[in-house]
Amino acid sequence: MSELNGGASPTLPPGAKFRVERFLGAAAMAAICLITLANVLVRYITNISFAFTEEMSVFLLVFLTFAGSAKAFLDGNQMAVTYFTDKMGWTWRRRFLLFGLAMSALMVGLIAWYGSYMAWDDYQLEVTSPGLGWQQWIYTVWLPLLSLLVLGRIVQGFVHLLGKKSA
Repeated sequence: MSELNGGASPTLPPGAKFRVERFLGAAAMAAICLITLANVLVRYITNISFAFTEEMSVFLLVFLTFAGSAKAFLDGNQMAVTYFTDKMGWTWRRRFLLFGLAMSALMVGLIAWYGSYMAWDDYQLEVTSPGLGWQQWIYTVWLPLLSLLVLGRIVQGFVHLLGKKSA
């Protein structure tokens, strides 16, 4: 989508700088780096490993993945094979872009739906995490919440494409 509008963001007005996805992604990446650095230093100095760091790193990587996915949909940089659609006229290309967004929305919607059931089960059954012993729902509740963020960015792409008359 970004090539269709000269590389500008398909959903944000020109000049919009702050994007919540950039902040969330940078914060998650910084936390992963700090946790890993602390684990390496402690292991090097004391020969003891912080086992819980893997639990936090896995959670933060999933968090980072969803924040990055939302940013990709916002910028129109999601992964796509466009060999055939680039050879089509705007009307057909737009139809395929809308179809791709619809399928993405369906998949992310299913992740949000079933992720909310998973988080609710973790809450009701009082499942604890293996490393820290925290309530597991603290980790799993982010799956449906971040899926809704991605879904919102997909909807923005829909609105943008539906309002765009020509390439």
